Amino acid sequence: MIYHIVKEKDYLSQVSEDSYMPVYMGDLGFVHCALEESVIPVANDYYSNAEDKLILLEIDPLKLKSETRYEAAVPDKRVGTQHLNSSSVFPHVYGPIDNFAVVGIGVLLKVNNGYEWPEKFVSFEEFKKDKLF
Repeated sequence: MIYHIVKEKDYLSQVSEDSYMPVYMGDLGFVHCALEESVIPVANDYYSNAEDKLILLEIDPLKLKSETRYEAAVPDKRVGTQHLNSSSVFPHVYGPIDNFAVVGIGVLLKVNNGYEWPEKFVSFEEFKKDKLF
């Protein structure tokens, strides 16, 4: 599995009936994802000051229509560097994330020193029904 971290409000505004595509996709050409071992370090490095609820998309890359490439991270001097120690490569999806490839959606829990893995994942259909979109 690969994972994508997104603020819930951004996800809700950018998901359609068929797929999800973040607004930055037009600039970068791909969707940032992470391997399991990198999720928490990425959340802590990039979202340490986030006030919004973060959700984690669990994605089966074999179900995606778009190509997934495992590429070296490009360091960003504006954020922490712990995620760079967690993996030498990060999955990048070159196209939208098909909803049928999202096998689970969980909430990243914010605790004193950072984020924790979701307590549970729900299916895309359960999430969709709960959010009424």
